[in-house]
Amino acid sequence: QVQLVEYGGGSVQAGGSLRLSCVASRDTLDYDCVAWFRQAPGKEREAVASIYTRARDGNTLYADSVKGRFTISRDNAKNTVYLQMNSLKPEDTAMYYCAARLPNGGRLLSPSAYAYWGRGTQVTVSS
Repeated sequence: QVQLVEYGGGSVQAGGSLRLSCVASRDTLDYDCVAWFRQAPGKEREAVASIYTRARDGNTLYADSVKGRFTISRDNAKNTVYLQMNSLKPEDTAMYYCAARLPNGGRLLSPSAYAYWGRGTQVTVSS
């Protein structure tokens, strides 16, 4: 069982930045990919970004809505994945969750592919 804890949420004005952290309780042998998802009230959970944690090059994938503004990165020595969010917009307001995928568990940006989830951290962007 892998436990995930998110840190770094908060409130910021439009155009500002936040960095989220996702710390895993175990090393990368138990999963091969970590992703960030978000869910706003009344909306479905959507993928934000993913990163391979076991591959040497750490391939990344982003939702179109965040490309060029968000950056996902990893520090395997710390079992941590980060999400740097720049140029934040009010529509980025949501609960942000990190999730870990069992090896070859399914489509990278599909919530159903992820077996382990954190409890989330709130991000609020005001205009």
